[in-house]
Amino acid sequence: MSGTYRFTAELWEYEGPAAWFFVSIPTDIADEIADLMDGRAGGFGSVRVHVAVGGTRWSTSLFPDKQAGTYVLPVKKAVRRAEDLHEGALCALELTVA
Repeated sequence: MSGTYRFTAELWEYEGPAAWFFVSIPTDIADEIADLMDGRAGGFGSVRVHVAVGGTRWSTSLFPDKQAGTYVLPVKKAVRRAEDLHEGALCALELTVA
């Protein structure tokens, strides 16, 4: 059970007490991932993924954002530094459901 998706999305900062940065998954891709998972998501509805941005690769989880009707992908500080990504940057991503 895997699917690979390529897309570009904007990096945004969570408006809360911690400095978390995310990319929102396009809704058409999020719908495909939800269908692919068919109720087999992990805790909190998370989905394990492998991600590539530029030359940086890592494994993480997508988390459902019910308000936006999609999944969000956390982008850790090490990735943002390695790829010189700042809030508002457009990120070209390759995402594979694990």
